[in-house]
Amino acid sequence: MSTVHDDFPAIDHEDPEREATTSVSLFEGDEGGLEYAERRALVALLKQRFISARTHPRDWQAVTENERVIRSRLNDLFLELQIDPVREVAWKRQAVPETGHRFPTLLHDVAWSREETVVLVHLRDRFRAATAAGEGRVYVDRDDVVEYVAGFRPPHATDAAGDEKRARNAVVSVNKAGLLIGSPTDDRFEISEAIESLLPLELLKELLVSLQQTNEPEPAPAEEGLFESEQPAAEVEEDEE
Repeated sequence: MSTVHDDFPAIDHEDPEREATTSVSLFEGDEGGLEYAERRALVALLKQRFISARTHPRDWQAVTENERVIRSRLNDLFLELQIDPVREVAWKRQAVPETGHRFPTLLHDVAWSREETVVLVHLRDRFRAATAAGEGRVYVDRDDVVEYVAGFRPPHATDAAGDEKRARNAVVSVNKAGLLIGSPTDDRFEISEAIESLLPLELLKELLVSLQQTNEPEPAPAEEGLFESEQPAAEVEEDEE
């Protein structure tokens, strides 16, 4: 990997005359005003659903050290920067105009499937319970997740094989989204700490209510403790791959 960024001195973004007195040109005709590390962090935020101190340590450092300028660049694209300093997670979301109209968007808003939604609810609940018990890292088995999803099958469902395939595909999708850490072929995953930041309380309540309304009888009451003593964070958005 190129180390061109190591040749450039640190830039004071608070200096109003910095663009006239410094250069961060990385290629011929470069009119950009960000250093290499800042540009890399900005690209990571645009490409990934989230970055964290654990999964993207260099980009996380660049975002937190240059929050104002990164936020400004995202705002130019009608995006907002969201940062959870406790869990050390950063992500972007679509800005919403005060007029109620929609801005042009880079984000491709795709709803989670029913099976993916069940997986997310389960992971959030598992993460909350484990961290409350003092566990530093929280793990979950693929088969346990698939079995949990099966518990939400409507009574009238008859395609057991198809339902299981959709459940396993849901695990793959959540793994691809970065909320399950590990290889796609692993049988055991670590739950990303970003699950709490990206899946806030209010959204999870909506998801659970929706799931309950599609099943008869309703899911087991074990889920009732899922939403106690939590604070809302931000909405979930997916990016176009």
